[in-house]
Amino acid sequence: MTDTITNALELDKVTVKYGIGTPFEKTALDNMSIGFPKGKITGIIGHTGSGKSTLAMLLNGLLKPTEGTVKFEGVDIHKDKEFTNKLRFKVGLVFQYPEYQLFEETVERDIGFGPKNMNLSEKEVAERVKKAAVFCGLDEKTLKASPFEISGGQKRRAAIAGVIAMEPEVLVLDEPAAGLDPSGKEEILGGLSKYKEETGSTLILISHSMEDIAKYSDYILVLKEGKIFDFGTVEEIFSKADRLFKASLDLPQITKLFIELKKRNIVDRTDIYTVNYGAKVLISLLKSKEN
Repeated sequence: MTDTITNALELDKVTVKYGIGTPFEKTALDNMSIGFPKGKITGIIGHTGSGKSTLAMLLNGLLKPTEGTVKFEGVDIHKDKEFTNKLRFKVGLVFQYPEYQLFEETVERDIGFGPKNMNLSEKEVAERVKKAAVFCGLDEKTLKASPFEISGGQKRRAAIAGVIAMEPEVLVLDEPAAGLDPSGKEEILGGLSKYKEETGSTLILISHSMEDIAKYSDYILVLKEGKIFDFGTVEEIFSKADRLFKASLDLPQITKLFIELKKRNIVDRTDIYTVNYGAKVLISLLKSKEN
């Protein structure tokens, strides 16, 4: 990354160990230094056990590093308890399967729980709930319903709306579209992308799906066994797509196709990661052969 890029969050030589001093001691993150560009979507991808969820909890201050420093806009997030508590309103964290966090009598009250704890007026809480519900595609009928009576997709949107309602500067999402069908994924991830564009927020998106990460991210961080395997723009990462196999990652189908086509000397590139772009490249190739 260039020096002109401002980072919303940074990790400086961060190591996280679990079970220290026991036979089960494990290093989840190993001497990691990375910056997350402000106002951009950074996708985090990695095999199970690569440290993705540990990283998510670090960024929000829920977990303290064993070694090293996590910084928000250049300040150590654990410099004192008051700063750490305030940070949790600025860096919102949506856990994997966030619908299990719902507990209030109505969806509306659940979304308003965070803003209410920010000591906002009832009027401002109501305004934030309404705004977050619109972003997440929740209608008035759903807002008045019990969170235990709505569908799984609606629960997911309600949980995300509850974090968005706090209007955090950074939104960290751990597998926000896990288990949803393609249309549900598009609604949630597309809505989050629109939210970023309209608010200028920083999004950190953790997913096991390389296709989702490729489609919605500006930058990609690839983790392997608690270390940084690669980091760069989407274009930079996919310009060496075949290397991603070494991180045990499942590439988008369109990228796999272009890797096979390159092996057969049909194309000379593999940095294709969306179907629409792949189709344009192939159509252009066919037209050039016709001429």
